[in-house]
Amino acid sequence: MTQTITIDPVTRIEGHSKITLFLDDAGEVHDAQFHVTQFRGFELLSEGRPFREMPSLMARICGICPISHLIASAKACDELLAVRIPETAVKLRQMVNLAQMVQSHALSFFYLSSPDLLLGMDSNPDNRHIFGVAQAHPEMARGGVKLRQFGQRTIEILAGKRIHPAWIVPGGVTEPLTADRRDQILAMIPEAKQFILNALTLFKARLHEFADEIRTFANFPTLHMGLVTKANGLEFYDGDLRIIGADGKTLVPAVDKYHYQEVIGEAVEPYSYLKSPYYKPRGYPNGMYRVGPLSRLNIVSHAGTLLADQELAQFKALPDDQRQSSFHYHYARLIEMLFGVERIEQLLHEPDILSTHVHALASPNAYEGVGISEAPRGTLLHHYKIDDDGLIRYVNLIIATGNNNLAMNKGVLQVAQHYIHGGEIKEGALNRVEAVIRAFDPCLSCSTHAIGQMPLHIELVAPDGTVVNEVKRG
Repeated sequence: MTQTITIDPVTRIEGHSKITLFLDDAGEVHDAQFHVTQFRGFELLSEGRPFREMPSLMARICGICPISHLIASAKACDELLAVRIPETAVKLRQMVNLAQMVQSHALSFFYLSSPDLLLGMDSNPDNRHIFGVAQAHPEMARGGVKLRQFGQRTIEILAGKRIHPAWIVPGGVTEPLTADRRDQILAMIPEAKQFILNALTLFKARLHEFADEIRTFANFPTLHMGLVTKANGLEFYDGDLRIIGADGKTLVPAVDKYHYQEVIGEAVEPYSYLKSPYYKPRGYPNGMYRVGPLSRLNIVSHAGTLLADQELAQFKALPDDQRQSSFHYHYARLIEMLFGVERIEQLLHEPDILSTHVHALASPNAYEGVGISEAPRGTLLHHYKIDDDGLIRYVNLIIATGNNNLAMNKGVLQVAQHYIHGGEIKEGALNRVEAVIRAFDPCLSCSTHAIGQMPLHIELVAPDGTVVNEVKRG
């Protein structure tokens, strides 16, 4: 007799989804499906639009990380122009991309996941939210708020507005940085660094409390993919797209962006609108790989800033099996936030950062462009083709969250098999099923998120439709 447990919606993530757990006759979980229940359709909506509109149009994919889509889209459009954009424009784009990463990671760690990490996976769900964290750990909650403010304010200072700015355009950016605005950002950096260091200290001190979660939260060998510098350092804007095995050995040192479809395949499952990319040479689903903070830190040899390199060395000292645990996406986010703040400070001290030469003007000189960058959640790819009039005729988007789809499904199964037995539904077990998804920080609708309790309805259903167990909240 097949029974199912449905978690709908999954809470404290950005977007809407549900989880179905399939039980065997003994009440043990034998399969799991992570359903993304929304459809956006931006690839088709873009056809026929002038290519210069693409960055602003693509930013509307996401209300949480619009800068990520602006960057990848603008880089694809740079390829259509076939120009080399000014070096100062590159640095300004790098800076705003890092600010986006800091604010998005702060949202994920402090607002969405810290209730589990600081209050406990089995804590009272009535208090297991950001307001509960504010009561129990006021300085930590304050730090999370201030770090989001740092990222959003830096975006606003650079680009003119916090959400959907029109500053990033094909060929560069529309406006240079002034000395006054540079100094405003520099003034915020010392406090931001300290908040991240405080969070790292507390998080590392409590890691021993989560040995079970580290062992079971999507902890299995996979490939990892991400951008790296020529010296194998941490990179978010440009560089080589590298794929490594679970053993750390490089499989593909640099994916040719115009031939990415020879390396990355995209599968579709009937239970989800989210595509499942995979490493083509190994086939589907054996070619599962992960992207994002955990993968980026596993791929690189160093970060490239003083404090982040010190923290990365501690992360690298973890046993190999722990560094494969998706629980450590949380750890990796904190290290990347530290790198982001330090790297922004470095860029602000570059001698040409106030140059007014920030925009290269040109007409289309190519029919095809591919832009790849690192979004907070992982590698993001925009691929465009245009006609003689500069109108979009083809768009393919590989979204960061989609790259992790196979791993998220397998992670849900691993957690459910460990914590759910005999058809019994315990709140703490179901919270862990949701928490493994939160570790990946998926951006599903790319527009919404929730804090605290959302309505949750879980049913254990027999094949004849009889509800044999039920849990409701909200």
